[in-house]
Amino acid sequence: MKHPAPDPDLAVAYLEGRRPDPPLFEEAARLRDEGKGRVVTYSPKVFIPLTTLCRDRCTYCTFAKPPGAGGVYLEPDQVLAIARAGAERGCAEALFTLGDRPEDRWVQAREFLQRVGCRTTIEYVEQMARRVLQETGLLPHANPGVMSEPEMESLRRWSPSMGLMLENVSPRLTQPGMPHFGSPDKEPAVRIATIEAAGRLRIPFTTGVLVGIGETPQELVDSLLAIGELHRRYGHIQEVIVQNFRAKADTPMRRHAEPAPWWFARVVAVARWLLGPEINIQVPPNLTERFERYLDAGINDWGGVSPLTIDWVNPEAPWPHLVELERRTAAAGFRLLPRLCVYPEFIDSAWIDPALLPRVETARERLGYAPVPTP
Repeated sequence: MKHPAPDPDLAVAYLEGRRPDPPLFEEAARLRDEGKGRVVTYSPKVFIPLTTLCRDRCTYCTFAKPPGAGGVYLEPDQVLAIARAGAERGCAEALFTLGDRPEDRWVQAREFLQRVGCRTTIEYVEQMARRVLQETGLLPHANPGVMSEPEMESLRRWSPSMGLMLENVSPRLTQPGMPHFGSPDKEPAVRIATIEAAGRLRIPFTTGVLVGIGETPQELVDSLLAIGELHRRYGHIQEVIVQNFRAKADTPMRRHAEPAPWWFARVVAVARWLLGPEINIQVPPNLTERFERYLDAGINDWGGVSPLTIDWVNPEAPWPHLVELERRTAAAGFRLLPRLCVYPEFIDSAWIDPALLPRVETARERLGYAPVPTP
């Protein structure tokens, strides 16, 4: 069934509370069932924080740290130790997360890269992704921030999927006093260019929105529509993360109000309504106490859940134990299944480097990978 284009003005009205919730949630659930059935997936992963140095200054971020206050690179042997431990625990994904181009800001970053024989941090990501893949069998998912097209093309040989959160499409959030001021990599046009380049290269790509950092309902709808338009042009958006802001004690936004779960669920339902039945929509289960409420809002994925490593972006929020995640998902009427970092519908030679594809297929067989669900 072709998904009819929703009315953006009506989407804003839902977010502003000017329309009743039940029709929105009913339609979101119907669309999810139409496209994904009653299967909810998750990715068993290890989180590899390759460097916590960053050139940006986002006022809500506790991940990025300066040198001397925790800002470091992981050494190659540390990266491989994490990956090997994850492989022993049955993980399938190695999530590489790091700050944006720290060598442009920090001399310590340039010194480290010179020592390991790399010109850029992205080059170090590629080096470590190759070694993790070849030496542990885990599939790298690269989330290194803004990338150029040549960088992504080179990294594609080792990383079957990549990601970059759009966060929000509004330039207003980069102005003085706003959360992205002083953060060149958070310019919306720059992030859109990276996501678009991934589409031209046919890279299965994860993106999403960060909700509650000072955006308006209109800006939130515009951001979701921008993601939908990129997917319509290239077909490469494998997953959209709808993530709720969590205030961190050691950040300038530590007293900023977090979105209420009931309202955030409305945002999730609007995302499903705007994006339609085909796109996979994720909400992190460790950022809300009663996370199963988002199943009623149309999601079909819980994202990466690690039996080993913390969520380095939200270190105060532990992952739910897999037994608990499965129990609560089943109680809501869904079947929980594991997946790889790349979704089933993208596992073919049209989307994955031919030399990498056999490794992805081997990982799928080892995991007992969830097939494309039949609604």
